[in-house]
Formats: sequence, structure tokens, C-alpha cells
Amino acid sequence: MSEQITQATKATQRLRIMQHLNSGKTLTQLEALREYGIMRLPARIEELRKRGEPIVTEMITVENKYGERVRVAEYRLQGGKA
Repeated sequence: MSEQITQATKATQRLRIMQHLNSGKTLTQLEALREYGIMRLPARIEELRKRGEPIVTEMITVENKYGERVRVAEYRLQGGKA
């Protein structure tokens, strides 16, 4: 039973990610956690890519809560806003 729940959760997370990206927005790990409760964004992105979704990763620099500049992955659809 727990495997069925896990697969359903992953499918729901993939759907939410694609809806977000299809709206023209980008998505980072922190945004995915805050907005959708998705803790393993890179895993869901990899699953989507294996299904043929044209998702691009760009490393961007952001400021963390300590004022330090750090690099994080930002995902978008290929051909979407840069």
C-alpha cells in the first residue's frame, strides 16, 4: 500500500511542477518546498526529463539568510524565460 501512495505522491508532484513551469515561471528547490511541499525537486525533475519534458537547469546566485551569496539550481522549460 505504501508503494502506491508513494507513486501517487510523485505523480502529483510532477503534475504540480509541470503546471508551474508551463505557466512560464522558473522553480528552485526552496520555492518547490515552500509552495508545494516538494522536498526532492531534483528527483522529480529527472523523472520528468526521462518522460521527455524539455527542462533546463541554470545555476543562479542568490543570497542566503546570512547574507552570503550561494549558487542554486533554477529550473525552467526550454524556450521559456531566461
